[in-house]
Amino acid sequence: MSEWWTYRLASFLLFAPRTYYRLFELYNREIWPGQVLALLAGIAMLGLLGKRGPWQSRVISAVLAAAWLWVAWAYHYTRYASINWAATYFAGAFALEALLLLVLGVGRRLDLRAKGWVNRAGAGLVLFALVLHPLIGPLVGRSWAQVETFAIAPDPTVVATLGIVVLTSGWSTWLLLPIPILWCLVSGATAWAMHTADAALMPIVALLALAIARGSPSPTRH
Repeated sequence: MSEWWTYRLASFLLFAPRTYYRLFELYNREIWPGQVLALLAGIAMLGLLGKRGPWQSRVISAVLAAAWLWVAWAYHYTRYASINWAATYFAGAFALEALLLLVLGVGRRLDLRAKGWVNRAGAGLVLFALVLHPLIGPLVGRSWAQVETFAIAPDPTVVATLGIVVLTSGWSTWLLLPIPILWCLVSGATAWAMHTADAALMPIVALLALAIARGSPSPTRH
């Protein structure tokens, strides 16, 4: 029996990288053309960032909540759990984030008051999630059939959410940040165990989001 110090992160991987990305391929095929509808919803959400107001922020929150709930059920619980028992817990965490977005964003309305570089950085993260993130897989050698898109796959959904959350002010920011940040670490660890070229991407996004959040405006005191 091997001693505990001989284990590596890859020793705890429950599936082969080929199986993991094949799962995405089958998933994408089964839900097509849902990816197109999700992209349109993401573009609409990005457009609403330039029109701040009560109903705009509620629509943005509703889109994000729907995306998290869909990923929780359609990806984590229904598909990813077939190769990774921990995916059931991931599904619960994603469902919880969807609930927080509904309560804090739709029920109470997110206060999207960031300006200047914070506003540009947050919008940049959303744009990255919608347009550039799906290109990373093919750029590092994966099939186009395995692309990860906003509201369909966890990573781009998390990145887009972080882009919105860092634009908020007050305690809502710090209630909505933990689950996306933790997922960035889980995703990075999984990618690292699979020795993928983009393993550092999600941890870097987490650090960037935390840095931007520190520059967000403080809540207004009455």
